[in-house]
Amino acid sequence: MKKLLRLAVFVAGSMAAMNSMAADAPKELNLGILGGQNATQQIGDNMCVKQFFDKELNVDTKLRNSSDYSGVIQGLLGGKVDMVLSMSPSSFASVYLNNPKAVSIEGILVDDTDQSRGYHSVVLVKADSKYKKLEDLKGTAFGFADPDSTSGYLIPNAAFKKKFGGNTDDSYNHFFSSTTFSGGHEQDILGVLNGQFAGAVAWASMIGDPSTGYTSGAFGRMMRMGNPDLMKQIRIIWESPLIPNGPILVSNSLPADFKAKVVAAINKLDKEDHACFVKAVGGTQHIGPASLADYQQIIDMKKELTQGGR
Repeated sequence: MKKLLRLAVFVAGSMAAMNSMAADAPKELNLGILGGQNATQQIGDNMCVKQFFDKELNVDTKLRNSSDYSGVIQGLLGGKVDMVLSMSPSSFASVYLNNPKAVSIEGILVDDTDQSRGYHSVVLVKADSKYKKLEDLKGTAFGFADPDSTSGYLIPNAAFKKKFGGNTDDSYNHFFSSTTFSGGHEQDILGVLNGQFAGAVAWASMIGDPSTGYTSGAFGRMMRMGNPDLMKQIRIIWESPLIPNGPILVSNSLPADFKAKVVAAINKLDKEDHACFVKAVGGTQHIGPASLADYQQIIDMKKELTQGGR
């Protein structure tokens, strides 16, 4: 009888603990989506992610689409965003420099085609323009994407400062007639097409078929959005060295047990519904291992930029 009583007490205690854990598990999960692209399309591309996590974790997944990169940065720092499937490396650096313990890196995007772990910042102009190289853009209006974009500002800014001198405040020693933050890669591309900018920056993997916008990048997203002839309308005149693909981030403010389930669910999404994962991250990519060391150079560049001005 004593053994049965002890067993009953143990079972009751275990059930109480399980019920307590279930009660503590969040009922809502917040997926951060970086701005700079068509909001309707971005939400549509992530609806399958919401459906997967709702079922897998028994939560209501909220798609936190921000109009700019800063919204997701502040969401991660303030506990309003729980995970990001494809974070801008520069934006991650902003999070890390503000609070090194705010998030954990749970992987890096790796290209399905050639297993590359990076992408490029590119300068585009209209295909029928006279501009063939960066130097040809002297005296013209130029468009950047977002101050927290890696390919849309951090990397080309460093290249232009080295090549032309100055910074964005003086349009690089007055090389350009003006420099403007358009708000995102899509806006940069549209700005070139409509004549607002002679040149602007965007991002692309630069591998795969150029006519389809490469395996990943801003061009492919726009082509799928209803501009199938985009690559015939633009010309790329400059590309940066390889930039590490964005990290997959999960907030450390989540309860530890639940966070582990979120990380497992992200990996399960990649493997069991890869088409959904590809749609959400904007390219034919899968998850590979990553660490802080992969982004240290970006962190150092961001720190120098914020301390030394634009």
